[in-house]
Amino acid sequence: MTSSLGTRTLGRDGLVVPALGLGCMGMSQMYGAADRDESIATIHRALELGVTFLDTADVYGDGHNEELVGEAITGRREEVQLATKFSLSHSGRRIDGRPETVRARAEASLRRLRVDTIDLYYQHRVDPEVPIEDTVGAMAELVQQGKVRHLGLSEASAASLRRAVAVHPIAALQSEWSLWTRDLEVAGGGGTGEDTVLGTARELGIGIVPFSPLGRGFLTGQIKDPSDFDEDDFRRSHPRFQGEAFTANLRLVDAVRALADEKGVSPGQLALAWVLAQGDDVVPIPGTKRRAYLEENVAAAAVELSTDDLARLEAIAPPGAATGGRYADASYRYGDSPEKVA
Repeated sequence: MTSSLGTRTLGRDGLVVPALGLGCMGMSQMYGAADRDESIATIHRALELGVTFLDTADVYGDGHNEELVGEAITGRREEVQLATKFSLSHSGRRIDGRPETVRARAEASLRRLRVDTIDLYYQHRVDPEVPIEDTVGAMAELVQQGKVRHLGLSEASAASLRRAVAVHPIAALQSEWSLWTRDLEVAGGGGTGEDTVLGTARELGIGIVPFSPLGRGFLTGQIKDPSDFDEDDFRRSHPRFQGEAFTANLRLVDAVRALADEKGVSPGQLALAWVLAQGDDVVPIPGTKRRAYLEENVAAAAVELSTDDLARLEAIAPPGAATGGRYADASYRYGDSPEKVA
C-alpha cells in the first residue's frame, strides 16, 4: 500500500492503514439524503487518493451501507482495509453481544460486503448483559476461521478493554474524538477511577480510530443554522446544535477559524490536523458522501502544527469546552459509552 498520506499501524498485531480513513455511514443514514452514484464515486476517489481504510457497520441503513461499500470495492478488494461493526440494531434487542449473534452477523456482513474476509471487525457497543469475554471469544473464533483478520471495540470503557485483551489482541478502539469531544482523555469519561480510556488503550497497545473528528461537521465552520439541515438529518435534534448551545459552540468554531486563517487552511482542515497530531497510533475516519469534502479532508494530512499551534488549540478547546451532550437523549447512553459509565 502506497499513499502520500503515509501509513500508521493499529494494534500490536499490526494492521497497517493510511493515516486517514473514510467513514461511510452518511452515505446511508443520519445526515440527510445521499446520492448513490456520488457515494460510490466518493469511495472510488478515496481509493485513488490512498484513503483505503473504509469504515461501515451492519446497522447503517439496515445493511444498505455494507451493500454500497461492497459494490464500490468490487474488483478492488486487495486495495482496501475493510472495517465493519456488529451488535447494534434499530429495533428489538438494542445491543446484542451473544456468541451466536457474533457468528450470524459476521456471515451476513460478509455476504453484503461481497468479501471472504473482514480486515477489522468491531463490537459496535459492549453488551452489558453478556460478558465481554464471551463476545470477544466468539470474535476470536472468526479470526481462527480466517473470516476476520483483526478485532476492535467501539466506545468501550477502560475496564472492558482490559477484559477484552485478556481473551484476544484488540487492534483498535473506535470512539468519538475531536476538538469538541475529548472524553477519551478525561478520567471518568469511560475510564475507571483515575484511568482514562486513551491511556488504557495505549498501555494495552490498542490503536485509536476517532469517528466524527470534525464534530459532526460543526468544526468545518460551514454550519450557520441547524434549520438548514434536511428534515431527516439527526443534527436537527442534536443538543450541541440547539439554541444557546449552538451560539456558544459557534464561538469555539470562530476561534478555530481565526487560527486556520492565519495558517491559510480551512477550519475543518485545522481541526482534523489536530486529531492527526495526537499520535502515530491515531487514525481518524472523517465521514463524507461527497468527493469535494473528501479531497479537503485529505489535504489536512499535509497541515503541519507547531508546538505553539497545539498550545493555542488546547486553550481554545480544552476538554469540556463544547456546550451540550453528545447525543439527543438518554436512549444513546448504552453499553460502555462515557455517558453510561459516568
